[in-house]
Amino acid sequence: MTSVRMDKWLWAARFFKTRALAAKACDIGRIRSKGIEAKPAREVRVGDMLHVKNEGGDFEIEVLELSEMRGPAAVAQKLYRETEASKELRLKAAEERKAMQQFAPLPERRPSKRDRRRIIQFRGGQ
Repeated sequence: MTSVRMDKWLWAARFFKTRALAAKACDIGRIRSKGIEAKPAREVRVGDMLHVKNEGGDFEIEVLELSEMRGPAAVAQKLYRETEASKELRLKAAEERKAMQQFAPLPERRPSKRDRRRIIQFRGGQ
């Protein structure tokens, strides 16, 4: 195997829970390959440098192995290597988020059923 579809590889490497989410991330420009926005069908090859943005943070990675099948996390971590600069930036962002939690006001009580419905409605559900 010399290449794999971008969405399949991202799913196999466990950056996204489903292939559909990986394809959507490609479509909206959260995946860059060699500085170019990547389409879901773009081919990934060993040695490619990818920039991946997901809920876990921003990752700058080098592809080490190819896989079309999703396996255990230990196997998925062997598919890529994250750059040192990327690791440092993600750790710094995590520390900043932790520091900002000190200033967030804590709620006085749990939300009531009415409050919960308003929260869901505000977030765009139902």
